[in-house]
Amino acid sequence: MLPEGFVYIKDVIPSVREDIRYAGYHNFVGCPVDGYFAPRGVLRGEAARALKAAADAFEKQGLYLLIYDAYRPQRAVDHFVRWAKDPDDVKAKEEFYPTLDKSELFPKGYIAVRSGHSRGLTVDLTLTDAQGAPLDMGGEFDWFSKISSHEYEDLTLQQKQNRALLKDGMEAAGFSPYVEEWWHYTLRDANDAQIYYDFPIE
Repeated sequence: MLPEGFVYIKDVIPSVREDIRYAGYHNFVGCPVDGYFAPRGVLRGEAARALKAAADAFEKQGLYLLIYDAYRPQRAVDHFVRWAKDPDDVKAKEEFYPTLDKSELFPKGYIAVRSGHSRGLTVDLTLTDAQGAPLDMGGEFDWFSKISSHEYEDLTLQQKQNRALLKDGMEAAGFSPYVEEWWHYTLRDANDAQIYYDFPIE
């Protein structure tokens, strides 16, 4: 069901937990996003194998990966763009962008016409304990706020340590962080032809 070179993350990392937000209603758009027909995480094989190295290292500490998003079809990115241009659709504002006007999302870089996710090398994730409870990162996934930045300092010591734990483990496995989003990591040094894929997740 996947193009050559792509894999389902759970096939590579059976212990991974998934909460694929764009396949449901708990996301900043407030509805299932185009191209997400199943709540399954997908990556290119090399990214999934690198992620498994991170998962194995975290499991030795009693921690597990929770995936929010991975490969993202281009049609989903197009859905985000259409949504961002509709000033009346603000049903998820209170949770995901309470301090921003929707018109600011494009200029501030929260929405773009292309996403590294569509190349199959980027993953949005956090860490959980053995019971599946996410660690406290000081802010939620997809919260459009300066709080989400790696450089944000007004956090508790535990929140800073949790973010650093995730960042250090992902970097050790070959991923680079995105400074504005503590949950967002892209595989470094991949053989990448800058192709933005559009096959659906089924």
